[in-house]
Order: sequence, then structure tokens, then C-alpha cells
Amino acid sequence: MGFDFADEQPKLLMLMYGLVAFVVVVGGLLLLLDVVPAWFTRRREAQLVAASASGAPLPRRTKPREGLFALFFLLPTLLLLLIGLVVPAIRTMLLSLMDGSSTNWVGLRNYGWMFSDDSIVRVLINTLVWVLLVPLVATGFGLLYAVMVDKARFEAVAKSLIFLPMAISFVGASIIWKFVYAYRGEGDQIGLLNQIVVSLGGEPKQWLLESPLNTLLLIVIMVWIQAGFAMVVLSAAIKAIPGDIVEAARLDGVSPWQMFWQITMPSIRPALIVVVVTLTIATLKVFDIVRTSTNGNYDTSVIASEMYNQAFRYGQNGQGSALAVFLFILVIPVVIYQIRNLRQQREG
Repeated sequence: MGFDFADEQPKLLMLMYGLVAFVVVVGGLLLLLDVVPAWFTRRREAQLVAASASGAPLPRRTKPREGLFALFFLLPTLLLLLIGLVVPAIRTMLLSLMDGSSTNWVGLRNYGWMFSDDSIVRVLINTLVWVLLVPLVATGFGLLYAVMVDKARFEAVAKSLIFLPMAISFVGASIIWKFVYAYRGEGDQIGLLNQIVVSLGGEPKQWLLESPLNTLLLIVIMVWIQAGFAMVVLSAAIKAIPGDIVEAARLDGVSPWQMFWQITMPSIRPALIVVVVTLTIATLKVFDIVRTSTNGNYDTSVIASEMYNQAFRYGQNGQGSALAVFLFILVIPVVIYQIRNLRQQREG
């Protein structure tokens, strides 16, 4: 079939509008970030030169003027935050107090449904298991890797291989591990895990269908991805330990085990907290792995995936919004703890 310009004209117009909008936005940002500050700078320099030539006192910048100048640059960011975060958050809170069609107010009924429906209680329990296991296990493996490869002969290569899963998207990693867990009845298995079981004389299983084992197997995917991140951060913290402290401990005759618990762990505590908090927030929001691997079936759903299912698959906007608000509430204490921890580190 040939190219029909008349049929494709609406698409070409939309493409043109998109290109024009892109040029306008990028040009506007360049104007704000380059042309306008340069104009203010040239104006200030001209004032200084004129005052110096006439012998008049140099003009001073008033604080209100500097405040307006700062507000000028903060305004685009504040506007984007308002449009992309504040307004949707308020709208979601309002929708959580309405029914599935978002037409009638139901009060806190959707929140009561969350804790009374057995399937949603299972979702909350699954999320709790994720939050308890992923940060601790991923941080533990990351710390183990960091200690083992520190100052090793092939340290750079080892760290690159360990960090490599971070370069893969959650969807890509889930597809890879679905092949690992794959099941093919009797005979030769295409799934690595089932092939190992068969070679050892066992029977192949449909791993992702057996609850609660399937949830633990999905957690393995998250740990595999995030352990590299934990390793990089903790390895940097270990290398930042002052050499004189390590040398003094060795002269005192401490064992490697004592060195780890008495020197290394206290020194890298801030980095450990950062890693655990970051992984906790990422785990609370996990969606891709569950969606790609099981679609939330077989008792593997978590809050984020169930929120999507309720709002977009089942048309229950109120229940989906209630889950979103509850997830937001769960993240808030973690964020507050991290802010307080960073403030204490600065003051210390």
C-alpha cells in the first residue's frame, strides 16, 4: 500500500504541533535560564560602571529585590510541582471518599473495605513481607559484596558484574526470571530452576503458582536488581573510612570480625541508613515485577498493582484511590525519618 497523505494528515499535524510545542518549551527554558540572567548581569555591570565613573556611591542590591529574583527562578519549579504533584494528590484524596464511578460520596467506606476484604488484607500482608525482606536482604548482600571485593585483584570487574542488573529495567529483569522459573510439564525443562530440580531427581513445579512461595520468588528478583545499588553505596562508604583508624585497629591486634563490627559498621552507618531507606521506598512502590511476572494473580498482588487493578481494570476509582492514599501515608514516615537523619548528620 502506498502512502496516502490525506489519511495521514491528522497525524502529521499532531506531529507538527508536538514539534512546535517542544521548540516553544525548550526555547522558553533557555530564555529563562540564559538570556534573562545575562540581561540582569549586564544591567548590574552597567550600573556599577556608571556609578564608578560619576563618583556616586555604588548601588546596593536590596533583599526584597533578591527575593523576587530568586522567586523568578523558583516559579517554574513550583508551578510544575503544583500541577504534577499537589493537584493530583488532592484529587486522589477526594476520589478516595467517593464510589467507583466518582459520583457519590461514601466517606471512609473505601478505607474500611481495605481492612475487611480478605483479598485486600492479603495484598497488605504481601506488601509488608516485601518491605521487611527486600531492604534487609538486598542491603545484606550489598554489604557482603562490598566487603568481599574491597581491594580485591579484579575489584572493578567484580563490581561491574554485580551492578549490571541495575542497568536492566524491572520489566526486563522480570522476563529474565520468568524463564528461570518456567515450567514445561514432563521431560526437558526450559526453566533453569526446574532443570536443576530435575537433574537432582526432583519433580518440576510451577513455581509462580504456589503461594506464598511465589511472593518470595518475586522478592528474589527485586533483591537481584537492588543488591548492586547497595554494594556501590556501601563500598564507597567503606573506602571513605580514614586509613589511620584502620591501621590503629590493626596495630591493636583486632581480628577481622572485630574490625568489621567495631570499625567498619559504625563508620558506614549513615550510608547503611540511606540504602535501607531508599530500598524501602522503592519496595513500597514496586509494581513492574508483580505486573510482569504474575499480574498480581495467585496471591502475589501488592498495593501498587492492586491500586492499578482496582482503578483501571475494575473501574473502582474510589477503592483504587484509597489504596493510593494509603501507600502515600506509608511512605511519609520513611521520608520524615530520612530528612531528620540527614539534618542530624549536618548538625553533627
